[in-house]
Formats: sequence, structure tokens, C-alpha cells
Amino acid sequence: MLNLNTDLFNKRAIPREASEFELGETMYYIVLIGGAITWQLSFIGGLGIILYTSSLFSGILTSVLLPFTEIAAVIVYHESFTGLKGMALALCLWGFTSYFYGEYKMMKDMNTKALEKIVDDDDDEPCTV
Repeated sequence: MLNLNTDLFNKRAIPREASEFELGETMYYIVLIGGAITWQLSFIGGLGIILYTSSLFSGILTSVLLPFTEIAAVIVYHESFTGLKGMALALCLWGFTSYFYGEYKMMKDMNTKALEKIVDDDDDEPCTV
């Protein structure tokens, strides 16, 4: 965003880049505005995730989106899928899976303990007919 601000004050850089853009000047401005809107929506979505869940979950979600970005770059831009990208993909997915498995186990244990407490509380009360 800082680069965009300095370009706006320069008043020559953006029109020059737009005139040199391969897809045309109009398409340059559409891409520029679309990128700014997408970035703002992504930022607001990240804040919403933090507000309604936690910052930890936001970090986990961000790290799990990284492999999808890498896969999209390989498919769309025909980049080579190197061993480094494969290792990053595996580690991100492993971390994401480990986090959710840990959450699943914790919730299962909490539900089991709550159920046991309910059953124990029912045993303490005398049965009247």
C-alpha cells in the first residue's frame, strides 16, 4: 500500500505503467482496483475470524491457505512444483490436521467428562416411584 501511495503522489508512474500494460490501460485499472478490493475484503475477513473465533484459529487458517495458493500458482502460472514446495505443502497440511485432531480429542474428552458427571449426579439422587 505504501508503494501505491508514493505512486499516487508521483502522478506519472501509474499512467505510465497502465500504458505499458499488455492487456490494455482499462484492464490495468480494473486489475488495480480489483486487487485493492480483494485485499480489503481479505483483511476484513481475517478480522472477523479473530473476532468470532480466536487469533490462533486465524493463524491456522492462514497457514492452511498457503498450500492452496501454491497449488493455484502451479496450475494457473505453470510454475514448477519443486521439492521445497512439496515439503511446505506437507508441513502446512500436517500442522492443520494436527490442530484439528487435537481440538477433536479435547472436545471428545470434555463431552465424556460432562456425560460422566451427569450420570454420577443421577446416581446420587434417590429414585422415587
